[in-house]
This record gives sequence, C-alpha cells and structure tokens, in this order.
Amino acid sequence: MVTVSPPGTWAYVLRLPHDPRAARVARMTVRAALNGHGAGEVVDVVELLVSEQVTNAYRHTKGPASLRLAALAGGRLRVGVRDGHPHVPAPFGRPPWDRVPPPPADAENGRGLRLVQLHADAWGCRPLGGGPLGRDAGKLLWFEVGGPRKAMAGT
Repeated sequence: MVTVSPPGTWAYVLRLPHDPRAARVARMTVRAALNGHGAGEVVDVVELLVSEQVTNAYRHTKGPASLRLAALAGGRLRVGVRDGHPHVPAPFGRPPWDRVPPPPADAENGRGLRLVQLHADAWGCRPLGGGPLGRDAGKLLWFEVGGPRKAMAGT
C-alpha cells in the first residue's frame, strides 16, 4: 500500500514522560525538526508556545503528554500537545477567545496561554473521550502558525 502526502507535508510525534525536563526536550525537538525542514523563521515562536503548553501539561497533570508537529498544506504548521487532564483553559475554551485578560502585573503565573493568543495564527482544543477505564480522557490543545489568524475551538 502506498501513502501519498501533499508536497512539503510531514509530521512528528513525541511522547513525553511526566518529568520537569519534558519542556526542554520538547523545545530541542521542535528546534531540530523545524530547522531540518527549513522552517527556521517560525522556530522561536513555536519553541516558546510549545514550552508553555508542555510546562502546563506537566504542572496540571500526573501523567505523560505528547507533542505533535505537522506541516500542513499552504505552509502552515500545526502543533498539538495532548495531556490527560480534561480542563480546557482559556483561550482554548468557550468564546470569546479574544477576551482573555492579561494577568495582574505582580502575578507569578498566568501568562503562558495568553502568549498563544498573541502569537499563534489559529488555536483550538479537542476534548478526548473517556475510553475504557478513562485512559483516553484529557484534551489536545493545538495551535497553528503560518496561516490566517483565527480561533477555532473544538476542531
């Protein structure tokens, strides 16, 4: 069986253990993959947003996470981080996605997902069903760069 993909498309998936070093491993993987595919112009922003999402997965869950990088048609890059926690944070949750207020100046956290809102061209969340014994529960938070700017929850 032959699989045909549109030119310039590719995908990588990385399973990340519940480990404080997972964000660093994810950043290094993103940098290597994007530079290897000639997408160096988006490395810094993708590396920043991946670091925030993987750090949140580590901080707010007790299990592993996974990172998926996919080059799509039209020069877009979609990045997804899957974790086992069902809570969908803003700006990935219900509309209005564009009204996530900035945290207070003295807050020690709460800025990470606002960065997605500021730097990604599109973002969304796909809740994952609770399969047998709840193993598939959780969510997939994703964002895109390199396309028209819009928020699309649930896709």
